[in-house]
Amino acid sequence: MFEHHLIYGAAWLIFGLVHSLLAREFVKSRLKPLFGAFYRLAYNIFATLQIAAVYVVGLWLYEHEVAFARADWLVVGQGAVYLIGWLLMILALREYDLGTFSGLTQIRDHFKGILAHDDEPLHFKGFHCWVRHPLYSAGLLILWGRVTGPFDLMTAIFGTLYLWVGARFEERHLIRLYGDHYATYKSRVPAFIPVKGKVILKELKP
Repeated sequence: MFEHHLIYGAAWLIFGLVHSLLAREFVKSRLKPLFGAFYRLAYNIFATLQIAAVYVVGLWLYEHEVAFARADWLVVGQGAVYLIGWLLMILALREYDLGTFSGLTQIRDHFKGILAHDDEPLHFKGFHCWVRHPLYSAGLLILWGRVTGPFDLMTAIFGTLYLWVGARFEERHLIRLYGDHYATYKSRVPAFIPVKGKVILKELKP
C-alpha cells in the first residue's frame, strides 16, 4: 500500500512540475514561436492528457483496494459536498472568457489577423468577491466529496496539494502581471474559503 502511495504521489508530482514549467514565462517564450496562436489550446490538451494518465495510473494501483465503510450521514454529506462543488464549478466558469481560457479565441483572432493575449483581465466580481480561486474551491469540494476509498482519498490529498501549490505559483505570475492591483486583492480576499464574506473591489480598467 505504501509503495502505491509513493508511485501515485510521484505521478502527481511529475504532472505538477511539467504543468507549472510549461506555464513559466521563459518556457512559453521559447515554445510560443513553435505553436503560435495554438499554444494555449495545445497547453490545455497536453495538461488534460497528462492528468488523465495520472488518473489511470491511480486506477491501476488501487484497483484491488476495498472501499471505506461510511456512515449514512457521511455518505449524504459527501454527496451534498460533491454536488455543490460541481454547481460552483459550472457557475464560476460563467465568469470567465471560456474562449480565451481554452485557447480558441486566440486561434480565431489569429486567422482574422488580430493578436490575442492568453491572460484574462482581473475579475473582482461574482464569486471572486468571496474567494480568489473559485474554480479551485469547486475542485476541492469535488475531490473530497467523492472520497469512497483509498484511491479517492489519495487523489483528494495529492489534488489538494497540487491546487494549493499551483495557486501560489499562479499568484506570483498575477502579481508580476498586475502589480499592486492584484496584491491589494490578495490581501483582502481569501484564497479558497470565503471566511471574510463578500468583499467589494473595483474592476481593473484596461
